[in-house]
Amino acid sequence: MFIKSEHIYLRALEKADIEILYTIENDRSVWQISNTLTPFSKDILSQYLENAYQDIYTTKQLRLLICLNETNEPIGTIDLFEFEPLHQRIGIGVLVFENYRKNGYAFDSIELVKEYAFNTLLVNQLYCNIGATNTSSQLLFKKCGFTEIGIKKQWNKISRTEFEDEILFQCIN
Repeated sequence: MFIKSEHIYLRALEKADIEILYTIENDRSVWQISNTLTPFSKDILSQYLENAYQDIYTTKQLRLLICLNETNEPIGTIDLFEFEPLHQRIGIGVLVFENYRKNGYAFDSIELVKEYAFNTLLVNQLYCNIGATNTSSQLLFKKCGFTEIGIKKQWNKISRTEFEDEILFQCIN
């Protein structure tokens, strides 16, 4: 077990998680958020899992599974990415599976990762980028102490002819 709250814990990925990753990475509904345009094969994800043990200082990223304390069931992922030790900052993203949303699990996950980032990685700030129409994520990160600091105009292409603004949030220790 990695770090935990009353209802959830975060743990490192294991080889047995290949089916969960395969489902997440090939879910077209989240491709826009993750800037993905093509599906991932199990072979590619297997290679990723083989290297997932590497230190965050080497890979500059860390993906953790969010699991329920009572059942050990995975209910989502939380990612740290673009780790910049020199500048003491790191990006954060969270995905809770649809049937587990609105239970406070994303909030708990973000709070646990904030504690890890500030107290273990010793970063000065966390940041995230959220689409302008994703108001539920905006409210979530605000509730977790993040502040809106800017808008990237027409940042993400959402259809053949439409673009969406992206809002940048940060949480400074």
